[in-house]
Amino acid sequence: MTSVSDLHLRKAKPRNGLRGLSVVAVCAALICALPMVAVGAAAFGGGTETVRHLINTVLGEYTRTTLVLVFLVAVGTFSIGVGAAWLVTMTRFPGVRVLEIALVLPLAFPAYVLAYAYTNVLDHPGIVQTTLRDVMGWGPRDYWFPDIRSLGGAALMLTLVLYPYVYLLARAAFLQQSGTTFLAARALGTTAWAAFFKVSLPLARPAIAGGVLLAVMETIADFGTVAYFGVQTFATGIYTSWFSLFDRTGAAQLALCLLSFALLLAMLERAQRGRAKYHDPARQAQRMPPICLNRGQALCAQVLCGVPVVFGALLPIVVLFTMGLGSEQNLLSPRYLGFIRNSLTLAGIAAIVTVGAAVAVGFFQRLSPGKLSRATGYVARLGYAVPGGVIAVGLMVPFAVFDNAVDAWMRATFDMSTGLLVTGSIWLLVAAYMVRFLAAALGAYEGGQAMVHANMDAAARSLGQTPIGTLRRVHLPILAPSLLTALLIVFVDVMKELPATLIMRPFNFDTLAVQAYRLASDERLDGAAVPSLVIVAMGLLPVILICRQVGRAR
Repeated sequence: MTSVSDLHLRKAKPRNGLRGLSVVAVCAALICALPMVAVGAAAFGGGTETVRHLINTVLGEYTRTTLVLVFLVAVGTFSIGVGAAWLVTMTRFPGVRVLEIALVLPLAFPAYVLAYAYTNVLDHPGIVQTTLRDVMGWGPRDYWFPDIRSLGGAALMLTLVLYPYVYLLARAAFLQQSGTTFLAARALGTTAWAAFFKVSLPLARPAIAGGVLLAVMETIADFGTVAYFGVQTFATGIYTSWFSLFDRTGAAQLALCLLSFALLLAMLERAQRGRAKYHDPARQAQRMPPICLNRGQALCAQVLCGVPVVFGALLPIVVLFTMGLGSEQNLLSPRYLGFIRNSLTLAGIAAIVTVGAAVAVGFFQRLSPGKLSRATGYVARLGYAVPGGVIAVGLMVPFAVFDNAVDAWMRATFDMSTGLLVTGSIWLLVAAYMVRFLAAALGAYEGGQAMVHANMDAAARSLGQTPIGTLRRVHLPILAPSLLTALLIVFVDVMKELPATLIMRPFNFDTLAVQAYRLASDERLDGAAVPSLVIVAMGLLPVILICRQVGRAR
């Protein structure tokens, strides 16, 4: 017979395991909240002189260019993503099966890599303008050619790599829609295009808006593209204030402005995701038969869907490969092997830490639903809306104060200097990556967690398993594919991340992204192509997984 003490022990074990899990989850959320709190404290604690100077000098320009860039990218990603998703989902034409997968490929490219490739092709010494001058006999001042290094050029680069966010979500929404309402609209005499605008597009609006908002958040977080093109946004202003002007207060105040905008977008995205729940994809409904296009329509569809793939993936790969062949960069040299080793080390450690934090937060929400777990999950997701430069400033300010305080105490007490214990270390950079990409890992983990029925948890608990035992023996084996996807996504995102790495990397610890940025800043584009190609090759791994899921969804 089971004694009362045995029953008490069985109840205590799950509570003890849950307590440890909750501590890990709450600590991860606190780390995610620290940059936002630190940026606010540093900005308000610096006085108003810097604020007035910013308002009188650069704040207006930063605001204008950031808003224009956001608007252009939002319109561009919406047009390409929604149009391509509708064509490959609701119509049939030759090559549609290939294009529906190929349209995801630009997601593997950082926008700054496309900027390097297209500058090499379209700039004044590039092959396009050189050929025009040779064929037409023009001089340098005899013709006008659009400048790729401009606000419009930056918007184009960002649009080409970010439209897959909208495409993937819009395509999923169109696949889940019932054909009944669309066919009813057609039966009432509306054309296919009118039915699309009046029926299909409104039904998919929450998913589309979510995709556009994700693209916008990536736009305001971008640094490499706008910095290389000389576009003055909040992201470039933060970096300039921190490193060029050595104005920490000004950088914090600019970061606070950008943080406020990013958090507003995060709330909009969350509201749109909440509205999307009203659309029930599990209901049984008539699948809409695809529209077979005639020869002329099929040609137009092939062009419309093929252009983003060609200019967003295929042409940049060819250009970068050609540039790399003509460079003097040797991937097998000890220096480049060091860049690769540093990149892989940071990406590997950050992926493991971030996915581990995601598992703790997600499992805590599952086992202990309540205000604390909900708040933990919400705060943990906010980092994705915060640009890397803001996170870097928000982490370096408090830890620099901590390091200086420890060093001063050690000098006064033991007459020895400790130097910088945390600031400038790999672990602080890994913490910044975790803050930035924890939301992505949480999304992948929770998508797989939905497959684990609650009865499995109850069965494990009835057999005496602690929460950690349930996680290790039940959840993790089932969630292995989702966890692998989360690891790959975070791994590649860290490989591409530039602003946080530039600001926080340890001394003499450069990565492939930093090397590509440095070479491009020195106008050595041929050399920048080599590390850029390696980054793109790494980015193709999760994109291939996404492409497989796209193919299965059909």
